Amino acid sequence: MQAKTGPETAGTGLPGLDRVFTGLLPGDNVVWQVDAVDDYIPFVLPFVSASLSGGRRLVYFRFARHAKLVPEGIGAEIHRLNAEAGFETFTARIHKVIEEAGPGACYVFDCLSDLAADWYSDLMLGNFFMVTCPYLYEMRTVTYFALLRESHSYDSVSSIRGTAQVLIDVFRRDGRLYVHPLKVDRRRSPSMYLPHVWEGETFRPLTESAVLSEVLADRMKRRADAVPRTLDMWDRKLLQQAGDIGDEVRFEARPGGGEAELFRRHLRMMVTRDERLFDLASRWFDLSDLFAIRKRMIGTGLIGGKSVGMLLARAILAKADPVWKERLETHDSFFIGSDVFYTFLVRNGCWHARREQRNAASFMDGAEAAREKLRTGAFPAFIVEQFVAMLEYFGQSPIIVRSSSLLEDSFGNAFTGKYQSVFCPNQGSPRERLGSFLAAVRAVYASTMSAEALMYRSYRGLIDRDEQMAILVQRVSGGLHGNLFYPQVAGVGLSYNPYVWSGQIDPEAGVLRLVFGLGTRAVDRSDDDYTRMVALNAPLRRPEVKGGRGTPAASQRRMDLLDLKENRFTSEPIDGVLRVSKELPVDLYAARRSALSLRWDEVPRRVPDGWVLTFDRLLSDTTFVRDMRQMLRILQEAYEYPVDTEFTANFLPGGRCLINLVQCRPLQVREGGNIVEPPKRIARDALLLQTSGPIIGRSSLSTIRRVVYVDPAAYAAVPPRERASVARLVGRVLNLAPSIGPPNVLLLGPGRWGTSTPSLGVPVSFAEIARASVLCEIIGEEMEVVPDVSLGTHFFNDLVEADMLYMAVHPGRGKDALNRRFLAKAENRLPKLLPDDAEWAEVVRVIDLPDPRDGRALYLNANCVRQRVVCYLAPPEKGR
Repeated sequence: MQAKTGPETAGTGLPGLDRVFTGLLPGDNVVWQVDAVDDYIPFVLPFVSASLSGGRRLVYFRFARHAKLVPEGIGAEIHRLNAEAGFETFTARIHKVIEEAGPGACYVFDCLSDLAADWYSDLMLGNFFMVTCPYLYEMRTVTYFALLRESHSYDSVSSIRGTAQVLIDVFRRDGRLYVHPLKVDRRRSPSMYLPHVWEGETFRPLTESAVLSEVLADRMKRRADAVPRTLDMWDRKLLQQAGDIGDEVRFEARPGGGEAELFRRHLRMMVTRDERLFDLASRWFDLSDLFAIRKRMIGTGLIGGKSVGMLLARAILAKADPVWKERLETHDSFFIGSDVFYTFLVRNGCWHARREQRNAASFMDGAEAAREKLRTGAFPAFIVEQFVAMLEYFGQSPIIVRSSSLLEDSFGNAFTGKYQSVFCPNQGSPRERLGSFLAAVRAVYASTMSAEALMYRSYRGLIDRDEQMAILVQRVSGGLHGNLFYPQVAGVGLSYNPYVWSGQIDPEAGVLRLVFGLGTRAVDRSDDDYTRMVALNAPLRRPEVKGGRGTPAASQRRMDLLDLKENRFTSEPIDGVLRVSKELPVDLYAARRSALSLRWDEVPRRVPDGWVLTFDRLLSDTTFVRDMRQMLRILQEAYEYPVDTEFTANFLPGGRCLINLVQCRPLQVREGGNIVEPPKRIARDALLLQTSGPIIGRSSLSTIRRVVYVDPAAYAAVPPRERASVARLVGRVLNLAPSIGPPNVLLLGPGRWGTSTPSLGVPVSFAEIARASVLCEIIGEEMEVVPDVSLGTHFFNDLVEADMLYMAVHPGRGKDALNRRFLAKAENRLPKLLPDDAEWAEVVRVIDLPDPRDGRALYLNANCVRQRVVCYLAPPEKGR
């Protein structure tokens, strides 16, 4: 949109600034929020010059003690006023001047903060603005005002914000002026509400998350608080005790002892009550960290596991090696305290349903009705005010609203994917952005009542535990490319690699699951795509076929991103995105398809031009692999436990790479296991299956008591719309009360288990298959799907927490084999176990062992180090 400067409008006198908020409109009351009047003057003088040169009447109201803003003798009317005459006299004189000047004049006021000093009242300052600005608006004037930041009550500033048409934050950093529009009525642009740096004649928007967070976080350090709050007992106690102890320490009355006591008390109050995390936080946080958290906290209570993990990991890195302060992207997250969740439940009539969830026999009763109430619930006004202040801080930067419950990301319970997180592209007017944010918070709260979350809590024995929902609000890492916003690299990093696909891989070095764009494809199994697996001690050795070299079929083809023009989360083909990403260092991540064709095909042929994501230069020509390996090592040593992290990485124009560590939690991996050699000779009819990977889990020799087999050919014949019925049936079989001792169950089926696309596998939920011991995906003629190892995804974390072995078998590839004859001929117990589902007996087969015909038991020998599994029938006395 072009700047609107014409016969009816007065420009700012700074064409670059006019382009920021598309010019000034008749009726605009423009409020400049500054640290000092000296920062107001650079905007006043060009406006005065532009107004006078355009033949407009310029009126200057002079009443403050600061230096004169508009010089004498340039054609401006100067009206000298005495604020000490009182509110009514002062206001009446100004209104008389406005009436006499008529429509279309331009006005400059001295800094309004002096009025509050003269009237001894912030309330009267707000009243003055509320009675004067509507009159100026009706007269189609353009008027400049200034306020000193951090000098007035939130209520007075709120009334000014509500009345003004334009509110602009002005600040200095490193000698340069920045403008950050907070409110602009009747205008839109994709970057209007971002901070802009004044460079010569231009005002350049800051669109890179790394730059924005660094600039704004630095400003926040000098502010008393990030959001408006009335000090309750919680805040007063924290601040008073900290002040008292600070004075005593300064005067050597109590050197440090009280500070430690205060720190421990408020660590339990704000951060965590989990003993293992409390011990970690006690070692790596200090009192200043708690004050930094409180400054960015909305409401009260705990900040939840996801927030703790992110903050703790950053503190560990910064204090273990100061160089990480330069390698990490600055975080400027906000925290919605867990008490806000309970307040929301109580005020929206959901507390009874919440109490019922503590009863193991009735925890699902009323959950769906309560969930609907939470999706439309109302927030207390004082909480909404704090949300507004937070959104003003972020401007139009995309944000993500993430669940951070008390039990989430702790030792033993990851809750991965059980609660919702919502991306907010954060475009539109302040009112629209607030509406989208409120909907996102409601969605997170409502997800606590979802069947999946409640079933997980029941399965993990957590139904009667205190599970409040806090929320972590993070700036989305990345940069703007045209209308598209995304990080260059995102992914999951594990400090221990449970998938050793080559003898050259050291599991202790860690592993990454990399994607281009938003990290959603790294944590959610993308049925239509693939990710890049990176063993950190052998980063170029890939698990795909053909000697470890990648193929187009096993490379990421689509990416997740935010379309700011459409204000939505979406997925787009790589080639289309790269065409509009002109400043991206694309050669670090991708190679031309034509240049790689000889690597993929034995016979050269013409291939369409375009890009293939390989990440090769990122892994070989930069310090990225070294940095990630060091980061994971430091965190594992501090946790004294393997860790699971989520991160992004972006290269700035100067070539500097910044890593954004957005999540860290204990990795619930079970290492090791007994490695026993299988029999040297296994008869063909005794071999059920054999595979050379991929295999993830613990090495073991176990006895399988039941096989649940979805026949690939029969499943392929099921109409797609009916395949969900097969998934539900598998869930019913897996959740039958065990009648054969410990439920050692092998689940065997075509394509990808847990897919959302029935044409690619069986669309079960993890809750339906949680009782399986072994999960095997059959890759074959009916479903040609390349196995995509799910390390780091929500699905993978569920497998690990359940101590479930994962593998894929590709009959006909190498030594892989599957005994379909045995599976087809063995007795199918489905009709006896579930008579109402007997019609599906050709599709789903339930085979119990030992084999009733000859008494043979079924043994599964898994060697995860060598990536080999053999499953075979043998007499009980000879199977081990």
